[in-house]
Amino acid sequence: MEYREIGKTGMKVSNISFGASSLGGVFHSIKEEEGIKAVHTAVDNGINFIDVSPYYGHLKAEIVLGKALKEIQRSRYYLSTKVGRYGSNGVNFWDYSAKRATESVYESMERLNVDYVDLINVHDIEFADLEQVCQETLPALVELRNKGIVKHVGITNLTLRHLKYVIDHVPEGTVESVLSFCHYCLNDDALTDYLDYFEEKEIGVINASPFSMGLLTERGAPDWHPAPKPLQELCRKAAQYCKEQGKAIEQLAVKYAVSNPRIATTLFSTARPEAVLQNIKWTDEVLDEQLLRRVKEILEPRFRDTWLNS
Repeated sequence: MEYREIGKTGMKVSNISFGASSLGGVFHSIKEEEGIKAVHTAVDNGINFIDVSPYYGHLKAEIVLGKALKEIQRSRYYLSTKVGRYGSNGVNFWDYSAKRATESVYESMERLNVDYVDLINVHDIEFADLEQVCQETLPALVELRNKGIVKHVGITNLTLRHLKYVIDHVPEGTVESVLSFCHYCLNDDALTDYLDYFEEKEIGVINASPFSMGLLTERGAPDWHPAPKPLQELCRKAAQYCKEQGKAIEQLAVKYAVSNPRIATTLFSTARPEAVLQNIKWTDEVLDEQLLRRVKEILEPRFRDTWLNS
C-alpha cells in the first residue's frame, strides 16, 4: 500500500480508501454485519482513510460505520464526514447554515462513536448559495477546527469550477482539501486541469468514484445513472473489450485512478469484504498500458462528457 499526504494536513493516507456510502444501502440493500466486516477488512489490510456523510442512506451509513469503528483503535484511521446535504424519510434536503453545520458535526460524531473528526467537508456545494458557503458554512467549520473538534476542513463537488470559486473567496488556509468525483477516471480526467491550481494553494486532492458511479463496470450503469446514453454505450463497449482480453474493466479503472501521484487518494465504496480485498489487489497490480490506450480510444468520442449532480 502506498501512502500520500493530503495537501499540507499531515494526514498520510492510503492511495486507495474506503467510501462508506454503500453502508447506507445507497446502491442496493446490504447486510449490516457484512458491511461492518468490510470496514474491518479495509483497515486490517492497510486502508487508513474512511469517508462518509449523514446524507448517505439518510444517516444509516454513519450509524453502521459507527458500529464498525467502535471496534477499531482510533489511531488506525482518518475519518472524513460532511455537512450541508441531508435526507429523511426518503426526502433529500439541504441546509448550509452555520447553525446546522455545527449541529451536524456533533450529531455525526455521536453516530460515529468518535470525539473528533479528522476532515469535515461542505458536501456538494453546487446545491448551495456559494456566498453562504464562503461567509457562513466554512467559518463555522473553521471555528470547530480552532476548538479541535475537527482537525481539517474541505469542500466537495461534482462541478470543478465551483471548488475554485470558493477557494478564491475565502481566507487562505480555510480550505485544506477538495473531494472531486467522476472527474479522474477512464472516461473523464477533467480534474487534471485544476491540479496545478490546487498545488499552488497547498490544497490536497481526494478523488472518488473510479468506476464513474457504475459506468466503468461489467454490470454497466444503473438505470438512474445521469450520464448521456451515448457515453453509457461506449462504456459498455469498453467493458466488453476488456472482458474479451481476459481483464475486468474495474481492474483497469481502479489502477488508473490510483496511479496519479498528485492525487492523495481515491475512494471506492462497497459493503462486501471480498470486494475490499479485490480493490486492494487491483491497486497493487501493474497498470496495463496497452489496454489503457485501447480503452481510451474506445471512449475518446465521449471523453469528458459530464452531467449534472442529482
